[in-house]
Amino acid sequence: MSTKNQINQDLDAELYDQHETETDDVAFILATIGAPPKKVLEVCCGSGRILVPLAQAGHDATGLDLDDAMMDRIPAKAAGIGNIHWRKADAVRDDWGTDFDVVVLAGNILFNIESDIDYKQAQELFIHKAAASLASGGHLYIGYTPFAPNGRTLIRPAGFSCEDDGSVIWSWEGYDAEGNYEKSALTKGTFDEATGMLTAQRVFEQKLANGQVIRRETESIKHYATLEQIHGWLADTEFTVEFEYEDFDKTPINDASESVVIYAKKR
Repeated sequence: MSTKNQINQDLDAELYDQHETETDDVAFILATIGAPPKKVLEVCCGSGRILVPLAQAGHDATGLDLDDAMMDRIPAKAAGIGNIHWRKADAVRDDWGTDFDVVVLAGNILFNIESDIDYKQAQELFIHKAAASLASGGHLYIGYTPFAPNGRTLIRPAGFSCEDDGSVIWSWEGYDAEGNYEKSALTKGTFDEATGMLTAQRVFEQKLANGQVIRRETESIKHYATLEQIHGWLADTEFTVEFEYEDFDKTPINDASESVVIYAKKR
């Protein structure tokens, strides 16, 4: 049995599709955007979970992502749809395009940015790039969890648990149709309340049907943006918040909220 570090990206993409099956956010986004056709950009579109339904609803849907294996899963889902486009792009460093009616930052992407720049800077940059990509009067959709609504207290996302020693634990695992196995986990987390930074160890393991084992352990650094910070970034880029809720049932934001859905208009 050999051990290598070359991740099977196709397996990783399939496991993502197995675990990420939400539809409530898709329905909410479609209802919020309104009647087609709108020119819509989804940033970090992945395998098309949201992008494809946008196009199916009649919108001119464009997606960008850096992961080839994820985007390789879009064609089968988008078969027969002409008003859908996607391209490979680094959302931090590459241009997003211009004159969109709506930019979608969904699926908690602000908490899952992959970049070598400062994490909080990357989150703010996404808001600025969204503004630059929108036509005047266009809208920005943000789905984000977790955040700390009082600007200080950490609200941890669903799926994480904090042990007495301060560790953070999250994982998913599963098999594909060929018997390949994957498990991904975040462990040993520490949170700096003053900076809002979470530092954890990400453990990634694949056991392939041919006997190959792939294991990688890396440091994962994320920033918990507060609602106040998000409001500030929106104001700095001349957005006006039209509504914000805790969830897709339109529950008002309160001090115990663990997520936020925002729809903002570019002035």
